[in-house]
Amino acid sequence: MSKDFGPVWVIAEQAGFEVEIVSLQLLGKARELADELGVACEAVLLGRGLEGAARKLTAAGADRVYLADDPALEFYQPDIYRDIICSLARENRPEIILTGSTFMGRELAPIVAACLGTGLTAHCTGLRNDKNKNLEQQVPAYGGLMSIICPEKRPQMATVPRGVFKTPEPDSGRKEAIIHVPVPETSDTRVRTLEVVRESSPGIQIEDAQVIIAGGAGACSPEGWGIISDLARTMGAALACTRPVVDEGWAPLDAMVGQSGKMVSPEVYLAVGISGEQQHMIGITGAKLMIAINNDPASPVFQQVDLGVVEDCREFLPLLISKIRAHRHEKSS
Repeated sequence: MSKDFGPVWVIAEQAGFEVEIVSLQLLGKARELADELGVACEAVLLGRGLEGAARKLTAAGADRVYLADDPALEFYQPDIYRDIICSLARENRPEIILTGSTFMGRELAPIVAACLGTGLTAHCTGLRNDKNKNLEQQVPAYGGLMSIICPEKRPQMATVPRGVFKTPEPDSGRKEAIIHVPVPETSDTRVRTLEVVRESSPGIQIEDAQVIIAGGAGACSPEGWGIISDLARTMGAALACTRPVVDEGWAPLDAMVGQSGKMVSPEVYLAVGISGEQQHMIGITGAKLMIAINNDPASPVFQQVDLGVVEDCREFLPLLISKIRAHRHEKSS
């Protein structure tokens, strides 16, 4: 291993007794960055009953997993998490620390960065080592991408949303190196999580969907949004949206795709009444096939998709839904 650089770390996050998918995705990227630098790729995992989850991190590419496993960590505790991570970081001097842009990661990462006296780039959509071996952190800005580097302070820290990177194929043959970390006393913590209630959203979750129907301001009304929703139900697809739809109250925030929403990588992405602004399109860069329906032939969205239909969605979609249902009826009869 190189003596010039420290290891590349991922702060892994638990979901129950499993590892959040974004943590595995980050490990795949961390493994790539670490190999380029010639250093170890390591993960830090805090929680309870997570031996199996630690092994998954090893299979995903971690050379070592620092595991703090204790009943006091069953729920996320920001002060304790900060103390454990910062203590480990001061001892092991990581070059890079990556964290998922999740509810936990968005709170924990800046706390850790402030404690370590370093910088943090949030909600990155690209990471790479530049020619000087600094971490180039790409974020959407000014209608494009802006690259940020931290040339002096270490560690270099970034948060990344789920779906930006691919989940690596597990390698069960990798040698496990799980290092158990002691957990400090918890009596002095300012905030304690007593219970976690996970919201159960109806329908297909957009992060896991293979087909996504997304609607934008072109829906024009609740009735227009209802037609887009009907298409998603007819196709058995997940329903997503842009910011204006959330602002109108037609769809919840967790259905929003884009810079301030979720990143998705479906097989098919059908954009209905969406103009193609960068803030939204940055969230679907991993889609295999992109189709747009818009009544404005000059809309920027047509420059970014594989197929385009120039039609008013309120007139076109009912015909499309009718054709799909008729085709399915023919196949079943």
